[in-house]
Amino acid sequence: MDEESLQELVHDKLGDYLVIVVSNREPYIHNWEGEEIKCVQPASGLAIALDPVLQACSGLWIAHGSGDADVDVVDENNKIQVPPETPRYTLKRVWLSKSEEEGYYDGFSNKALWPLCHTVYVRPEFNKSDWDMYQKVNRLFAQVVIEEINEHKAFVFIQDYHLALVAQYIKEQHPNVITAQFWHIPWPNSEAFRICPWREEILHGLLANDLLGFHTMYNCNNFLETVDRHLECKIERERYAVIKGGHTTLVRPFPLGIAFDKISARANSRHVTRQVEQLRHFYGLGTEFIGLGIDRVDYTKGIPERLKAVDRFLEEYPEYEERLTFVQVGVPNRMRVEAYQRINDEIDELVDKINWRHGIGRWKPIVYINRHCLQDTLTALSRLADFCIVNSLQDGMNLVAKEFVASRTDRDGALILSQFTGAARELPEALLINPYSIDDTVAGIKEALEMPRGERHKRMSRMRKTVRSNNIYNWAASIITELTNSEFFEA
Repeated sequence: MDEESLQELVHDKLGDYLVIVVSNREPYIHNWEGEEIKCVQPASGLAIALDPVLQACSGLWIAHGSGDADVDVVDENNKIQVPPETPRYTLKRVWLSKSEEEGYYDGFSNKALWPLCHTVYVRPEFNKSDWDMYQKVNRLFAQVVIEEINEHKAFVFIQDYHLALVAQYIKEQHPNVITAQFWHIPWPNSEAFRICPWREEILHGLLANDLLGFHTMYNCNNFLETVDRHLECKIERERYAVIKGGHTTLVRPFPLGIAFDKISARANSRHVTRQVEQLRHFYGLGTEFIGLGIDRVDYTKGIPERLKAVDRFLEEYPEYEERLTFVQVGVPNRMRVEAYQRINDEIDELVDKINWRHGIGRWKPIVYINRHCLQDTLTALSRLADFCIVNSLQDGMNLVAKEFVASRTDRDGALILSQFTGAARELPEALLINPYSIDDTVAGIKEALEMPRGERHKRMSRMRKTVRSNNIYNWAASIITELTNSEFFEA
């Protein structure tokens, strides 16, 4: 499936439907830089993955306007055509006050739901005021959608854990609108989820959707078990459906993919090729081996564990001193939340400590890039790396792993991958590790560095074939096909 095939599918199946995507994160952000407005894509797997889908569908994307110049570029309806260079669809921005952001986003979304769903031993914080603001903002998003629907037949595709109540609020006024929601993060087991004081309200909100998607069947099973434990409803396990109040919600796994061909083409571009050498020179990456990590700064991504593994590797194998440089890109993230401030400080301290302990002359083992990087820069870093470590402590999918594979048009390089990512189920040719075991990660680094070139090529070729086949267009097509084949869809 490619962009053109998806366009044909959307036209055939949803030709007279208004297609709306709703998410917290917007696909393009406008910021002031001096006297000039710059447009960038955020460091968000969701935004980067869904952008090519909206370009194929020519639909409407509703999202929170978070850039300091966002309000300066929209029209009187808070809309702008994107992408900026070749407009293909409409972005409508929703404005939130600072108190709304603090309670809905920093509060309930990221102090409660995020740690609740990622069982990595950070305690969720449940505050009634945050829950109240979460409901208010979800209702605001729903109302913006309703205003756009008007009398149209519409398919509304809701994204992620920030907007668990939106479908319910839409259906209260437009019960015939088709809604689907994709939950991009893991779904915990029922015992973990039961500590949430508003668990039933969240489940009711999600079950207002006609289709609910997760990355893996494991997460689907966890969700059904949670519903069975906490709600009075009928679960048809043979067809993975929940029937509540006469309404049916289908629960399905849809492993998220990437725009493989676009990323591969970018990796081969002259601009990225020039950037490879520029980055090598700018950061002093003249060592024999280069390792790479690319993440938002988040306690689920295993960045401290990764850095400690590099430290341990150099202790155990000192012959790699001055031969190996590890580049860690850490994009600042949710810095108003205390848990993120702590992880940011921990990473800074580890980088300083490891570089002091092992540094020799001009060589430092860790190069830490603590800022937002353009996609071309990340692709160039992926091209020059000998191995990439993705050691998330828990992850719904992890698209960095797939983007690294897509960038390796030379079919070289090794991927060290946490067994607790959704991507690990699709990429068994990666070097799978337990991210909680530093020794396991050290062994992965050693194997990556010493693997024969032929073995690296064989593994990378197989992973590229998988990632190309399970691309973002196939993901979107699977969801559309599942919806349009269901009993509630009106052709």
